[in-house]
Amino acid sequence: MRMASGGGMDPDTALELVKKGATLLLLDVPPFTLLGIDTQLFSTGPKFKGIKMIPPGPHFIYYSSSSKEGNEFAPMVGFFLTTHPAEVVIRKWHQQEERLIKVSEDEECRYSEAVKRLEFDNQLGPYSLDHYGEWKQLSNYITPTIIERIEPVGGEIAIVYESGLIDKAPKTAMEKRLMEQLRQSKFSNYTTKETQKKGCYYTNIPHAVKNKDLSGEELTALNLDKTRLLETILTKDYGGSEDLLLGELQFAFVAFMMGQSLEAFLQWKALLSLLFSCSEAPLHTRTNLYTKFIKVLYHQLKHGFQKSRSNENDQSKGISVFLDDSWFSKDTFLYHFCKDFFPVVLESPVVDGDLLSWTRKLKRLLENTFGWDFKDNALDLMEEDDDEFAPVIVSTDESNSIGTSSIL
Repeated sequence: MRMASGGGMDPDTALELVKKGATLLLLDVPPFTLLGIDTQLFSTGPKFKGIKMIPPGPHFIYYSSSSKEGNEFAPMVGFFLTTHPAEVVIRKWHQQEERLIKVSEDEECRYSEAVKRLEFDNQLGPYSLDHYGEWKQLSNYITPTIIERIEPVGGEIAIVYESGLIDKAPKTAMEKRLMEQLRQSKFSNYTTKETQKKGCYYTNIPHAVKNKDLSGEELTALNLDKTRLLETILTKDYGGSEDLLLGELQFAFVAFMMGQSLEAFLQWKALLSLLFSCSEAPLHTRTNLYTKFIKVLYHQLKHGFQKSRSNENDQSKGISVFLDDSWFSKDTFLYHFCKDFFPVVLESPVVDGDLLSWTRKLKRLLENTFGWDFKDNALDLMEEDDDEFAPVIVSTDESNSIGTSSIL
């Protein structure tokens, strides 16, 4: 995560943004609290009272209370929030529970008027618009409908409510490391009553296709190519909307990466497993979905897994508790998913042009960022300047071209 900055902005422009943007007024937050909005992270000071100039739309707020010395942090707590122009959202710090709570209606009216009179203006940190495009790339499918559909009762997403998930059997070294981090002593101070809260309402994604009416050969085929399972889930759980599925993928990634939610990590992995396990869908029935999916994943990995970020400073360590070198190992599920999926697209004799472009771009990102080598799959035959081995490129949706990426 990046530290927010005010940026060089003339006073008239800043005042206009203060009035048009939303304000998040945060009362009584102790110094050294780690507090983030979207991809921006603050360490609060003694005068901090919140964030101003927030663009309208969905945002993710997350925070971690600190020891008095500012060197130990509690588990992250996060929640999604949809803001409207000139809206004032108010939360107050509850000292005993170490979390943000809503205020009474009377207090809300009183503080809202004070904010609109600019009484708190010099105690509000500006939302850095330089980073807004990055946030949009991570959340362009997250809508108020998605948030209402998935968020838990009360809205709070936190690892302390997910203790039952920690004992699920991890499969790779990276996931074992993840479980070890979640068992650290700093998570043990929370009561069992707190850990019994309801989690998010994620869509159930079966690990395998099961049907007693099908033969063993038929079941094997359906599990090797999960296109039919994808179609069933899209119809039954998402009403046929591809964007709802992509919105849930983004919701889970944000809740995992910024909110440090294990439940969100498992859902993100389950959705990736489903999408990467299809070979018919990307080439024939759901090409446009796959172009959008690869683009979403590209931005998630680009912004979330920069190797150099995991050691920047103590604050990024507080946020990126899950990120260490194990993520960059070939032992990760992500490597195996991509190793099997890339040939499906890159070695196909006929492929959509946009899907081909974004798949190549994702492959290059993984090679450059993670240091992964996919050459053993003979994917180098598929580079743009090849002729004899190059796939036939077709275009099903020119508006989805890589050259016209819209991030704002």
